Amino acid sequence: MLQRIFFGNYMLSVALLSWFTAQVCKTIINCVLSGKFEAERLWGAGGMPSAHSALVCSLFMAAAKSQGVNSPIFALSFILAAVVMYDAMGVRRETGEQAKVLNRMLTDWMSEENNFDLDETRRRLKEKVGHTPLEVLSGALLGILIAVIIPVP
Repeated sequence: MLQRIFFGNYMLSVALLSWFTAQVCKTIINCVLSGKFEAERLWGAGGMPSAHSALVCSLFMAAAKSQGVNSPIFALSFILAAVVMYDAMGVRRETGEQAKVLNRMLTDWMSEENNFDLDETRRRLKEKVGHTPLEVLSGALLGILIAVIIPVP
């Protein structure tokens, strides 16, 4: 059934299903909190839950179920998950924080000039690129849960 959808590959199927589920959840949560639907949330980075964390955690859990925890595939997928989640909470989150500061600085500077309309002269830097630890944890738990629920063929 599910494993036939994505090239007959159980691990890929579980990982992509987890990513998709997280992106849909992220879009719904964002819509409820902001009061507006933003289609970009269906594929964009950042937000609750972390789709990257869901993807890599479901991958390592699917590897554990199908290949065993002593397999090289499990080891690689576990290390990949650790690196991705660390990056989401570190470098990518800091990038988003810097974008907020730069956007605010440019807004202030442009409004002082009174000669430019900020929206017409440049696009804003993307601020939703990283994750808080809670967003990463929720994505990780979602991915693990999906991998646990979907049986190995």
